[in-house]
Amino acid sequence: QVQLVESGGGVVQAGDSLRLSCAASGRTFSSYHMGWFRQAPGKEREFVTRISWSGGSTSYADSVKGRFTISRDNAKNTVYLQMNSLKPEDTAVYYCAASRALTTQGPRFDYWGQGTQVTVSS
Repeated sequence: QVQLVESGGGVVQAGDSLRLSCAASGRTFSSYHMGWFRQAPGKEREFVTRISWSGGSTSYADSVKGRFTISRDNAKNTVYLQMNSLKPEDTAVYYCAASRALTTQGPRFDYWGQGTQVTVSS
């Protein structure tokens, strides 16, 4: 069992940066691949980025490539999402998730956090 708690969301202006954190409980965090997803009002949840258990492999959605960076600290049971050059279209609830599979598909993630709101004003 893995419990995930996101933090770091807020209201920022276009062009600003934010760093989201996702703290995981349990001693098996380092065995899970981790991902970030987001859901904007009226839209389906979409994949943002994911990182392998070792941190050696990452993948990004085209919409955030070059602006967002995922990282993890297995000693702290935490995964991060550094978001730079934020745009109004990045406004969404951001969720972190854990998976045994190295995947970008939401249904294959086993555990989810409660989400943190990110609002980017123009």
